Amino acid sequence: MRLTANTPPPAKRKPMLPLVEKYRPLKISDCVLPVAIKTTFEGIVRTGTVPNMILAGSAGCGKTTVARALCSELGLDSMFINASEDGGIDVLRTKIRNFASTVSLNGGKKIVILDEADYLNPQSTQPALRGAIEEFAANCQFIMTCNYKARIIEPLHSRCTVVNFKIPAKEKPALAGQFLERAKIIMDAEGIEYEERAVAELIIRYFPDFRKVLNTIQRHSVGGAITSSVLSVGKDVDISVLIKAMKARSFPDIRKWVAEHSDTEPSIIFRTIYDGLQEKLEPAAIPQAVLILGEYQYKAAFVADQELNMVACCLMLASDCTFTK
Repeated sequence: MRLTANTPPPAKRKPMLPLVEKYRPLKISDCVLPVAIKTTFEGIVRTGTVPNMILAGSAGCGKTTVARALCSELGLDSMFINASEDGGIDVLRTKIRNFASTVSLNGGKKIVILDEADYLNPQSTQPALRGAIEEFAANCQFIMTCNYKARIIEPLHSRCTVVNFKIPAKEKPALAGQFLERAKIIMDAEGIEYEERAVAELIIRYFPDFRKVLNTIQRHSVGGAITSSVLSVGKDVDISVLIKAMKARSFPDIRKWVAEHSDTEPSIIFRTIYDGLQEKLEPAAIPQAVLILGEYQYKAAFVADQELNMVACCLMLASDCTFTK
């Protein structure tokens, strides 16, 4: 419910399921998508024919939701595999082969959803997948989602329809508005108190990662309402102490600063450092610093330990770059 001056203290609520799963759309028409992408998938629903596809785009923009909504709306048998956890060659030889080789009880084609397919081994699993796509073409289709389509080998690109979940700049305000209305419906249904302005700011901050918006709402709703206090988390990061530690090449101080800011999004820290390069570094050192930041920001999408990755980035900056006095 929307928070006002007369809103009574929130009553204790039962533990909630993850909002991103509980309210995941089951139809393409309910997905928040750019017009061209939504039109494409509505056409697939109308024809009832799902091609082999690669859905590529940034985290939380709806790729997995679309894949699941297609299967749900068309009533297709599907198998979901998280390739980042279960994407070895043995999975293809056993689970996928056993599923794809049998006839669907519903009479239609089966669908294998390979989530985060850019984690599939490009030397073994991905090449083997080429043969599986062709072998089971009469009975099963494959939908792969990925953040980085360049990590999927070209032979798979040629066998699939590639859909880029890229949002045109002119459509961003409308999509943000649609998701704000969706978020309000979810919060009202869950009895979560909120300030509409605070929720709108969250959407702007994390756009187009709508999954992160819902996860942030759920996280902070446990301790109370969604208010402007939520916006202060991870905002306006002061890197002056970190810069001083890097100038001194002090590993203990760098590690301490990173540990103290472990709740801050790595992307915010990378961006804050990037924005301050001109003032903190000698001009000749800026190109190298940009390359280092770009490399470690890319790695942040894959590493298991974000703190270790951030410390490594800071040590590289300290070692390879000359700071101003």
